[in-house]
Amino acid sequence: MRNSEFKLKKARRSFICAACAAIVFGAAVSPAWGDADREPAKAAESLEKMSREEILFSRKALYDKVASATRIPWYRIAAIDQYEHTLTKAHPKDRSHPKRLTGIFMNEPVWSGLFNPDPNDSNPHSIGIFNGYGKDGSGDGLADMNNDMDVLYSMASYLLRHGQSEDDFSIALWEYYHNSRSVQRILQFSKLYEKFQTLDLSGHAFPLPISDSYSYRDTWGTRRSWGGYRIHEGTDIFAPYGTPVRSTCYGIVELKGWNPFGGWRIGIRDLDNRYHYYAHLQGFEKKLNQGDIVVPGQTIGWVGSSGYGKPGTQGKFPPHLHYGIYRDSGLAEWSFDPYPLLRHWETEERKAIQKKRKGTS
Repeated sequence: MRNSEFKLKKARRSFICAACAAIVFGAAVSPAWGDADREPAKAAESLEKMSREEILFSRKALYDKVASATRIPWYRIAAIDQYEHTLTKAHPKDRSHPKRLTGIFMNEPVWSGLFNPDPNDSNPHSIGIFNGYGKDGSGDGLADMNNDMDVLYSMASYLLRHGQSEDDFSIALWEYYHNSRSVQRILQFSKLYEKFQTLDLSGHAFPLPISDSYSYRDTWGTRRSWGGYRIHEGTDIFAPYGTPVRSTCYGIVELKGWNPFGGWRIGIRDLDNRYHYYAHLQGFEKKLNQGDIVVPGQTIGWVGSSGYGKPGTQGKFPPHLHYGIYRDSGLAEWSFDPYPLLRHWETEERKAIQKKRKGTS
């Protein structure tokens, strides 16, 4: 009995000594980026002075470096980072951190390790002992949860634990978020980045071809009675039957089919984690399927008067497009007024058309 207790105490002392040695003498095992490779992180200090193009260029440089070191495709890293940006936008207080290029947020228990006595630990070795996710990606010997390279390298290293196939990626996302919505969003973002090989996918279009044949006003929040009293979660754009309905964004077709309220409708998810809802359609573009990628201005259907009943119900109201837009908080979605965006997209497209006409005249 005494012998076993002695061995147990000896094992504990050995573990504690090893942990202390790692903390005091350990050196970080990480990619050797060099001084020039740490420039993107320095750029984050003057983030507010950077243009949108410079920010995207710097982010892409970070993703490429981490991808080169870990062989995790850059577009998967970018997809997670973009999704995390949208979560911070939805929950700024819960995910507060100093301004930086990247959006991935890990709280102290995740970064340093759940049972780590130092919640602000930045030593990669001691963090590893307590199974924290934090790693040194910049090569400075520290695992800083607010350093862009450290954050991205830590996430990529986590993904590597599961493997590099697409299925491995999906499993890793589920194990990290435990939320099917999160997995779906990140896979959608990854698909878009892989398709276009760029981060700059912010272009937009008005949902109908620019003309004088349509009319609309701000109808968001007005009362509706069919199916029970509720508010109108969108803007109605009145136009003749058969007017083409276009995607307003780069996105993924998330839903397509019949809805008792909206009739024939399509839902498209964009990279800002916004759901674009097009309802009361006369029909769909035949080649368009759920999961397909769309671009701004692409025809997705035609104006109709479907809805307010069983599949096929038509003509209970004048033909129009109901356009709604919803933001995802990670656990739920809520609508917001699309009218200001519609006015902006319409104005920008009219200017572009006029500019093109002047250039060809």
